[in-house]
Amino acid sequence: MIRIWEQLQFLRPGWTDLVEILIVAFLMYRILVVIQRTRAMQILLGVVLLASVYGLARLLDLILVRTLLEAGFQYGAIAALVVFQPELRAALARLGRNRMIRAFQRLEGTRVVEEVIDATERLARARHGAIIALEQKASLEEYAMTGSAVDAPVSAEMLVTIFTPYSPLHDGAVLIAGDRIRCAGAILPLTQSPVKDRSLGTRHRAALGLSEETDAIVIVVSEESSQVAVAHGGTLERDVSSDRLRAIVSGVVTEERLAAEATVLSAGEDEAFSSR
Repeated sequence: MIRIWEQLQFLRPGWTDLVEILIVAFLMYRILVVIQRTRAMQILLGVVLLASVYGLARLLDLILVRTLLEAGFQYGAIAALVVFQPELRAALARLGRNRMIRAFQRLEGTRVVEEVIDATERLARARHGAIIALEQKASLEEYAMTGSAVDAPVSAEMLVTIFTPYSPLHDGAVLIAGDRIRCAGAILPLTQSPVKDRSLGTRHRAALGLSEETDAIVIVVSEESSQVAVAHGGTLERDVSSDRLRAIVSGVVTEERLAAEATVLSAGEDEAFSSR
């Protein structure tokens, strides 16, 4: 019995094993965050399915199936590099936008915020409808593929030009990643949640839909009322001032606080409606 216990001592983890487990778990989490809702996630599920079939073939001793899969797995690493090349580039680019590194990019981030706010104010004064999505942690690659690539530095002049009425790209959304305009004319998913306010148009519903599926901050300018609204975390705040918009985009107002304030605002509106 003592000999068996001694042989099982390797199963008792030490502090280095715990550190390794935490590092691997963090890396796996970051990989899943990068590839979620992308083509890479579907490919990964396909690989898991093939691995399951291979395990079943070994269990049932299916020689032909096992041989074919083993031959395919020999070139799996090279094939993965080719197939996942866009996602690998996006992951490396996102590493450069990590929170620890982002501290050194604060000045550039401040410039982007001011350019977006300046453009929003101009569009609101001109009553030009607009929808601008700011990428956060979750990639917007899936939605960028529905629009036209721009790849230009963020500037108020560029944003105002894109949303000028009758311009080719004014109907869709502009997606901003970091300090660059990634694409324009993108198609966003409409929210599937019931919306009480019937006055909300397609832009507002699209902003809510994207904020429900990702952590993006979506700014909407209404061409009917010239009001500015912000969607984040599945909530929509309307009639947002420039100072309030600056606080939300800069991260001063967190997603949890925005959701709590939206809940209070919604409760107040419901109470006012019921008292009429």
